[in-house]
Parts: sequence; structure tokens; C-alpha cells
Amino acid sequence: MRHTRRFAVAAVGAVTALVLAACGGGTSGGSSGSGSGGGTGDGSIHNPSDAKGGTLRYANSGDWDSLDPADTYYAYSWNFVRLYGRALVMFKSAPGADGATLVPDLAESLGKSSDGGKTWTYTLRKGVKFEDGTPVTSKDVKYAVERSLDKTTFPNGPTYFNDFLDLQGYTSPYEDPSPDKLGLKAIETPDDSTIVFHLNKPFSGFDYFAQLPATIPVPPAKDTGTKYKEHVVSSGPYMFQTNDLGKSFTMVRNPNWDPATDPNRKALPDQIEVALNVNSDDIDNRLISGDLDVAIEGSGVGPSAQGRILADQNLKANTDSSLQARIWFTVLNADVAPLDNVHCRRAVMYAADKTGYQRAYGGATGGEIATNLMPPVIPGAQQFDTYPTPGNAGDIAKAKDELAQCGQPNGFTTSISYRAERPKEKATAETLQQSLAKAGINLEIKPYPLADYLKLYAGKPDYAKANNLGLMVYGWGADWPDGYGFLSQIVDSRTIRPTGGNSNLGVRDPAVDAIIDQAVNEQDTAKRQQDWVDVDKKVMDDAYMLPGIWAKGLLYRPPNLTNVFITNGFQMYDYLALGTTRK
Repeated sequence: MRHTRRFAVAAVGAVTALVLAACGGGTSGGSSGSGSGGGTGDGSIHNPSDAKGGTLRYANSGDWDSLDPADTYYAYSWNFVRLYGRALVMFKSAPGADGATLVPDLAESLGKSSDGGKTWTYTLRKGVKFEDGTPVTSKDVKYAVERSLDKTTFPNGPTYFNDFLDLQGYTSPYEDPSPDKLGLKAIETPDDSTIVFHLNKPFSGFDYFAQLPATIPVPPAKDTGTKYKEHVVSSGPYMFQTNDLGKSFTMVRNPNWDPATDPNRKALPDQIEVALNVNSDDIDNRLISGDLDVAIEGSGVGPSAQGRILADQNLKANTDSSLQARIWFTVLNADVAPLDNVHCRRAVMYAADKTGYQRAYGGATGGEIATNLMPPVIPGAQQFDTYPTPGNAGDIAKAKDELAQCGQPNGFTTSISYRAERPKEKATAETLQQSLAKAGINLEIKPYPLADYLKLYAGKPDYAKANNLGLMVYGWGADWPDGYGFLSQIVDSRTIRPTGGNSNLGVRDPAVDAIIDQAVNEQDTAKRQQDWVDVDKKVMDDAYMLPGIWAKGLLYRPPNLTNVFITNGFQMYDYLALGTTRK
């Protein structure tokens, strides 16, 4: 959920008609369909209620990448951040396709464009305040975007603003190069209610940028840089009461949040508790027992709990599932020899048993076997299979033929990484280790912490190369539902930063970049969609990524939860809407 080039993406403004269903690292699209359990992802609201009060209890099997809006890229985080921060624009808090609709949040309306789509203006709502009662101004929004540009300090967030604002050399408010110290000239604040963005190229879908957490206002006087994540100053209905980094945090009502300024939030619970680094099986068991309300990652229960739930009609009645605009995949790192040879990468593609990949995610309930990158729910996506194998279980003969062509007839040894707190990724690494070994490709499994997986390990090119991370298990959901919103951040080489925090873990191909440029300049919808298919095909031809499964997830909702629905803006339950009957 990082590009350049001139934009004429006419479809971006229209794609919200798609059912969109996040990362992290990031946010994401997906069409809703009948659930495997008793519920559906088709727009149903379970236990609708406006009753306020009680405590909602969340748990995360890992740590947050960051609570700082400038430094976060997981979908669950973008979903959750709306509880304590208000961006200029947001995905509507609504079920089904309606949840993919952009609506004004901190701003009075969606952006007003001029200069052929290079200039975008927003007017802030009146009366919005920070948790200390200080009025929110356009300068606070400008400052928030400025600090998000500093990818050394905040490596995790997306780079859309870095790529499209007319920076003129500006890099960070902490090292403001302007003699007058007025900040980035590409953002103007003519008064406390108006903010104007100047782009270096036209982009008709700028409202998608305006909904990024980076536009959540930050008061400059309260900014503590890398420590700001310890206490983000709230502009939303909840503020941080406690924050024990890596363990837990608690949120309570923000006394200076005025619902009269906020048509998007009901703010039902009185308190929100989040536990971090909790064993994923324990999370599933506590959900089923009613001791926990929400597994915050939103990817569904694990295989053990899934079997238990689907075998019990009472439990099954409290589940939802939908096909998402998300893929679980493994990157083949061309920086690591001998995977710098395309034939060695193709050997991996042929040797991989994708049925094992699917089993790692719980079988068919967890997703459909993917043969290419773009999920079928992305408009214009085409399904194709560059490396067909019998029953998707691998073809060792073809794998060995490719090994011979890359000069490794006896195979080779490399490492495979995954996020340590995610047992499905561990199972993926193990099944790939087993299937690739049949062709003589030996994998050393290396787990890394979820919170720093992109910042310090798999997403940091020098570390990945030095530590022989030839394969890197990962997953991705669309930032918004079209080819650009899905593919650009994971395949455009120009998004890769040496400092880490990357979502593109290894695709460095000028030919791919050239097709991307062609796509973003194409105004005809059908031709543009075909361009993105061509990007997908080029990445597959050169074997930069092993597609695993197009994701589904079995979500479990305890009976006490109210206002429960899958938001297609984040392809999980809408955390902004939830309430509880437990007082």
C-alpha cells in the first residue's frame, strides 16, 4: 500500500463502485460474497445498535508497526486509526460496497481540483479540536503531511505524497531547507481553514491520498518525532489513556471531540483495550470463549479454530467471510544469488506446491489458489497461469530443467523469511521448504518480528541481501480497487528506498516501470486495465513473485459485539462502528 509519473487515471474516481475490502502492511479491496459460516460479507449488519457504553477488547498477535499516523501501513491500523485521528477524507463507515465510498471527514467536502488536476483545495470543518481543546487548523494538517515525507524518521508509511507533491527538494520539517521556515511550498495554508496541495503532475484521484493517515493533523508543538507514537494527540473520539509499547494500550473518550463536527462516527464504547504480542491461537480461543471481542489483524482465525468453528453450527453462525482484493505471496529476491538468474527463480515457481500454500491458510476457506498477482475482484484483472503444474502441486521435472539452465543442476541453498507472529506464514515457509527440497532447493527458515519486518528486515534491501533472504513471505491488499491501487507499491522499482520500510521487496525491472508509466498516462479505461494486466504478466514472466492464494478469511464475531459488518474499505470488520452489549 509508491510511484511517479503524470496521471490521467479517469477510472480512479469511479472505481469505488467496486466492492473494496488492508496492510500491513496495509488497506484494501475485495468483493464480498457468501460466507463460509453463518454470516456474509454482502452488506449485512449484525446486532445493529446505537447503545453506548462498555469496553471493547482487541488483541494483536504481533506489535503495531506504529500508532503514529505518519508511520503506519497495515490495513488494520488504517482501519483503527480513525478512532483517534481524523484525516481530510475517509472511507465511509458502512457495510458492503458503500464502505468503499470516499466521504469528507476533517474537510467539509471532497477535494476541489484546478490547474488540470494538479492543484487540490480542501476547507476544514469548523469547531474541530485536539484532545487538549486546541483548535485544529490547516497548518496542523500541513505539518502532518510534511513530517510523513521524512522516510528516514518514518519508514513504514506509503510514499504517495513524496511522489506527487511538488517537493522542490523538501525532505522533512526537522530539516526545513526554506530560509523563512514556512515549510513545504507545495502545500499552502492561506488561512486556518484552507489547505491547498500543488502536485508535480495531474492526478484525478487525489482524494484517495487525502484519506491517508498522513493527513491526520499533528500539532507541531506536541510532535516528538519517533516518540510521537507513544502518545499521538487525538483529533477523534478516543484518546490514549495508557500506552505500554509492545504490550498494550488503552483508549478512553476524548472530552473535546464534538459529534456535531463529525457525521461519520458514533463512538459507541466508553473504552477500548488493545493487547499486543498475544499468541494467535490464544486469540482465537479467547474469541470463541467470549473473553475477547476482536482479533485486530482481521485476517481470520487460524486452521485449528477454523475447524472447530465450522464443525459447530452455533459457532459457525457467528462468522463472516469474503473474497478480498488481497494476495498472500512470496517474493523471490533477485538481489540474492543465484536468484539473480531468472531460470533459478522459475525453478522455484515450478517446484512450489501451492496446495500446501492453501492448506497453510486453512484450505479453501482461507482463499483460492492464485496463479498470478491481481485478484479476480480487481476491475479488469485477468486470470492466467505462467507456470502451470499438475494439480497446482508442483512440477519437479520442469523445476530441475530450469535449475540446469541457471547453472545449478544440483540445486542451491537460500533463506526464507516470514513474520514470526503469524503461524500461517510459518506454515507457508515450512510447506515451501518441503516442496522445494524435492528439486534440490534448500530453504533455511528465518522468522522476524511483524512490527519491523519491512523496516529492518525483509523490507530493507541491504539487510535482505546480506542475510541471504532469497524468499520472503508476505501479503498485500489494494490501497484502492484498481490496478494502480493494487500493483504499483509492490512492483514499481522507484518505490524502493535503501533505508527500509519498503512494500516492494524485490521487483527492480525497468520494463515493468515502463508499463506502469504507460498505464498511468492512459485515459481509456479498457486500455489502462490491459496495461495493468501486462504489468502482472511481466512480473510473472520474470518470476519475481510466487503467488500463493487470493485471500479469504473466516472472521469470528462474539455475540456481544454490536454493529458488526465487513467494511469493503478495509476488507475486515469496521472498527469505527463496533459497540458491545457487555457493560
